[in-house]
Amino acid sequence: MKIAFVGKGGSGKTTLSSLFIRHLAQAGAAVVAIDADINQHLGPALGLDETEAAALPAMGERLPLIKDYLRGSNPRIASAATMIKTTPPGRGSRLVRVREPNPVYDACARPVELDGGAVRLMVTGPFSDADLGVACYHSKTGAVELYLNHLVDGPDEYVVVDMTAGSDSFASGMFTRFDMTFLVAEPTRKGVSVYRQYKEYARDFGVALKVVGNKIQEQDDIDFLRAEVGDDLLVTVGRSDWVRAMEKGRPPRFDLLEEANARALATLRATADATYERRDRERYMRQMVHFHLKNAESWGNERTGADLAAQVDPGFVLGEGEGDGAGAGADEGIETTLPGIQAGVEASVSTPA
Repeated sequence: MKIAFVGKGGSGKTTLSSLFIRHLAQAGAAVVAIDADINQHLGPALGLDETEAAALPAMGERLPLIKDYLRGSNPRIASAATMIKTTPPGRGSRLVRVREPNPVYDACARPVELDGGAVRLMVTGPFSDADLGVACYHSKTGAVELYLNHLVDGPDEYVVVDMTAGSDSFASGMFTRFDMTFLVAEPTRKGVSVYRQYKEYARDFGVALKVVGNKIQEQDDIDFLRAEVGDDLLVTVGRSDWVRAMEKGRPPRFDLLEEANARALATLRATADATYERRDRERYMRQMVHFHLKNAESWGNERTGADLAAQVDPGFVLGEGEGDGAGAGADEGIETTLPGIQAGVEASVSTPA
């Protein structure tokens, strides 16, 4: 399952995503956690100290390696240099799994121990002063988008992404890469403004969206959120002594998390799991191709000097089964007839990476 946590800055999305990751790890699930926020706080929220968090390898700095590995022997991709963040997989591409060893994980992932379980943590890398005026943050998240485009995952396998704050996720097609998006909202007008933006953008793409109400103090807070977001309000989370201790660097055992908050996390998992059987692989691939063609036309062809539309394999659909050859070093997905794969739907032009 591919799960995103989004919300405005200060909403608590990093805290909620870290709690959800801990919940999955405690249950023995296989988890890849990705910090794709402009402010890199997921590592500390998972218990790393500042030195450990600063030492995490940045995916954005290893983009050439990631591209070279994922390209594999795909004959439609002339070189790794012509791959952009939206390049879709095709026959010959290398696909990645949550549980496997591969060079991408070797270079970019580090294990984080959580109450006896371990998760793989990857980070995009911080947006530094050196980036100002010469780069946009979406160039750093491009590595995450490529990874998601080439990922096959099954039940009880999770990729949890702490996304950048606000509506910046819509500057590329990455917001369509998830089975479930949890939007963390405070019970304020500003808190629900990002929800409205997400709801509007996501409507045409079939994005599954649920709201997690955070910083709830009284029934009036719940009533406010219910009036603003309706049935999209899934659960609410209140004050947590466990979280306060964690933020001080002294987290208790995770099984001591407040019962109400533990039930909320279980509801998040059950809701995400329920989307697995409703996956539409053809639509997923069409959306991937749609955003790739948009990027190619708006900046990619000029940047690379290549016709990036030619990278699209019209007979390829990213598979999910054990027999689709999606292991380390494998070069096949599921081939199927997919007429009109380049048709897509209308959307705003993406930004380069």
